[in-house]
Amino acid sequence: MEGKRIAACRLPNGRIGLSEEDIPPLKPGAVLVKVHNSLVSPGTELNGGWRALKEQWDNPPAGAKKRPFGYSNSGVVLEVGQGVEEFKPGDRVACVGVGYAVHANFAVAPHNLCVALPDKVSHAQGAYAMLAATALNALRRGQPQFGEYAAVVGLGILGQLTAQLYQLAGNYVIGWEMIPLRVEIARQWGIHETALVGQEDEIEKTRAFTRGYGLDGAVFAVAGRGDQAFARVEKCLKCSPDGHPMGTLVIVGGMPFDYTARTTNFDIRRASRTGPGYHDEAWEFGADYPPVFMRWTTRTNLELCMRLIAEGKLKVDGLTTHVIPLARVEEGLGAIIHDPDRILGVVFQMEHSS
Repeated sequence: MEGKRIAACRLPNGRIGLSEEDIPPLKPGAVLVKVHNSLVSPGTELNGGWRALKEQWDNPPAGAKKRPFGYSNSGVVLEVGQGVEEFKPGDRVACVGVGYAVHANFAVAPHNLCVALPDKVSHAQGAYAMLAATALNALRRGQPQFGEYAAVVGLGILGQLTAQLYQLAGNYVIGWEMIPLRVEIARQWGIHETALVGQEDEIEKTRAFTRGYGLDGAVFAVAGRGDQAFARVEKCLKCSPDGHPMGTLVIVGGMPFDYTARTTNFDIRRASRTGPGYHDEAWEFGADYPPVFMRWTTRTNLELCMRLIAEGKLKVDGLTTHVIPLARVEEGLGAIIHDPDRILGVVFQMEHSS
């Protein structure tokens, strides 16, 4: 399919607007999708979240350039490229991938970065695919055991999804967050406990929550430096008989922190992708890894997330605070950006959505 598409883009003035561009060519191993919804990932796409976007609107960064963005959407397959056998025109799919699953009314994505949407999953729910699979990969990296205590530091979209998955895996979870709305949202879907940082003593609440045993692990889902959060989590970890704090700490993304002598007692793991396969172009457009050796890939993680949403076990509807038509993206964001702490999940809706 040749033609133009309308895509959201970051503008030099710090705002988000629209641009018209060519629809990418349909390569072998790819699918062309008529997009219905896409989800904004605030931490990555906005360089630090909704507060950061407001700051950029108020004080445009010097030297910024116009650029498209987005990496999680859902829609209906229009065409499939050579070698694609699992999809056909008319199939409902969720798509992920930087440069592929952009905020646009049409997208071309590698077939292994697309999964079928179950009948009970809406396009708006399917747009959560990327962050849901990233949260699931963080869980797999953490390898929590049934019945353990875990803290999730930062209850943005990724933190909310990670906390839900840890609870589904049989863990007792406390969420740490500075923004009241996010704590409220987590309580609505049923998180075990929360600590509103700055208004409550998160260390005291966590110690009480773990019944004095201490945390077995924690996941950091925050932007910016994590020195203070890291130091405070350390005070909540379980301890060896000689007083060394211990536990498995998962850092989602690139959060920097000070590495000290005491840190050597922790099992620190990075988790910033959706699973094996992502950014492996030969896999994305080509054959799958042998499932007997690689059970959990980006694709199988995505499929499981869609199943959990369909079964009502992974709750994403309550994370969406705003739905904005893509055609009015600058106007829609302009109406809410004055109060960034009241924004969590923003879903863009395309004009041809049903």
